[in-house]
Amino acid sequence: MGEEEEKYDGMLLVMAQQHEGGVQELVNTFFSFLRRKTDFFIGGDPGAAEKLVKDSFDHHSKLALKSHKEKQMKQEKEKKEKAERTAKLAEEKKKKKDENGPRIQELTDEEAEKLQSELDKKEEEEKMKNEAENEEKTSGKEEKGSDSEAEEDEKDKDKLKPNSGNGADLPNYKWTQTLSEIDLAVPFDVKFRIKGRDVVVDIQRRFIKVGLKGHPPVMEGQLYNEVKVEESSWLIDDGKVVTVHLEKINKMEWWSRIVTTDPEINTKKICPENSKLSDLDGETRGMVEKMMYDQRQKSMGLPTSEEQKKQDILKKFMAQHPEMDFSKAKFS
Repeated sequence: MGEEEEKYDGMLLVMAQQHEGGVQELVNTFFSFLRRKTDFFIGGDPGAAEKLVKDSFDHHSKLALKSHKEKQMKQEKEKKEKAERTAKLAEEKKKKKDENGPRIQELTDEEAEKLQSELDKKEEEEKMKNEAENEEKTSGKEEKGSDSEAEEDEKDKDKLKPNSGNGADLPNYKWTQTLSEIDLAVPFDVKFRIKGRDVVVDIQRRFIKVGLKGHPPVMEGQLYNEVKVEESSWLIDDGKVVTVHLEKINKMEWWSRIVTTDPEINTKKICPENSKLSDLDGETRGMVEKMMYDQRQKSMGLPTSEEQKKQDILKKFMAQHPEMDFSKAKFS
C-alpha cells in the first residue's frame, strides 16, 4: 500500500511547487480538473460526489492523526529511555566512585616510614621509565608523523579544497553540504525565464539528472551515496537557477563529490563550524566530534582517542607494577 500511495509523489510534488498559492490553490486545481474534464459532479446520485470527498477526507485525516500520535509516542519513549540510561549511568558512576573512594588506615610510625621509603623508591623508578619511554615515543612519533603526512599529502594532492559551504564550485554547478543534507545550485545561461515545464529533474535513491528539455543534461550520474527521495526536492530560483535539495540517509558522513564522475574534494579540510554542528543532538554531536578528532589525529600520525585511552591504561598499570618490564609492550 505504501509504494502504491507514493507512486505519483514525484509528479504531484512538481505540481505543488508550481502553485504559489499553496495547498488551497492546488486543491482548487484538482476540483477544476474534475469539473472540466469529468462528470464527477453530475454523473452520480445527488450528494454522491460530496460523500466521496468527505469519506476520503475522513479516512486520510484519521491516518494523519494516527501517524502524528505514533510519532509523538515514539519521541516520548525515546526521551524516557534516554533519561533512564542517563540516570543509570550516573548511578553506576557514583557507585563506582564510592567503591573506589579513599580508605583511611592508621599506621604505626615504623610502618609509615617503611611505606614512605617504598613509595619514594617506586616514584624514582617510575620517573626514570617514563623519561625513557617518552624519549623513545617522541622519536618514533616524529618519524611516523612525517612518513604519514607525506603519504596523506601524496594521496590528497589532486583533490579540491572545499568551498565555504564544505562542497565545491564546479564549472556547471556548485554544491554545499552539512552532515545531513546537500544543496545544489545549477545555473542556466538562457535568455528567457525558465519554468518547471522547461527543465528535467530526476532524483532517485542513488541517481540524479538535471537539465533543460531538448538539451544534454548539465549533470547526470550515480550519486556518491544514497538519499531520501521523499525528503528531497527542487525549485527554480529567479527564473535562471535550479536549486536541488538532497537529504542524506547516512548522516555521519561527508560527501567528497555529488556524482561519481565529479572531481573529489579533500574531506579532511572540511570546517565543522560551517556544517551546523551545534544543531545536532548531544549524543550525535559527540560521535561526530570524536570522528573528526580521530581523523585529524590520523592525518598527523598521532594516536586516536581509542589509542590514547589504551596508552593511559598501560601507563596506569605500569605505575602500579614497577617491578615488571614494559619496554616491549605494545597495543594494536
